[in-house]
Amino acid sequence: MSRPPHAREKVLDAFERLLIDEGERAATLEAVAREAGVSKGGLLYHFGSREALEEGMFARLRTLADADITAVRTAPQGAIAYYLETSGDVGLPLDRAITAVGRLAHGGSSAASAELARVRGLWADALRPHVRDQAGLDLVMLVSDGIYVNSALMNDVPGPVPRGAELTALIRLIESAARD
Repeated sequence: MSRPPHAREKVLDAFERLLIDEGERAATLEAVAREAGVSKGGLLYHFGSREALEEGMFARLRTLADADITAVRTAPQGAIAYYLETSGDVGLPLDRAITAVGRLAHGGSSAASAELARVRGLWADALRPHVRDQAGLDLVMLVSDGIYVNSALMNDVPGPVPRGAELTALIRLIESAARD
């Protein structure tokens, strides 16, 4: 009997949802199977252990992050502008993967912490040619962190996250400070 090709992704989606919504401890193999609508045996067919399921989540993060790094490097508006413009994109697949892996890291997974550090390092490498020095890089990355945190925590509250012309003005200021 052949398994549907999307079953593996369905299991990863369920694991991701549980990690984000209920936390690392709630994302047991049994809970993931139930959330995915598969038997525990069906889950184990695709992911033979909890560690394999976590590695699947790390692979998802790597794939999404690698695509974003390519977008940073090739953005017509420039790397810094793209990076800052997309810092507030919460709820999208990359954000969800980062959040899920972050839950694993908060639960004590050193492998998850290493994956998050890897992604941050890739972003830094993509931005480094566009800033004058480490202080400029830190400025861009920390402003991005602030935009992200404010977007994630107060996405529906007007004011805390610059948008439109305000964001454009902030990006120009950061680009100028990071390059000069």
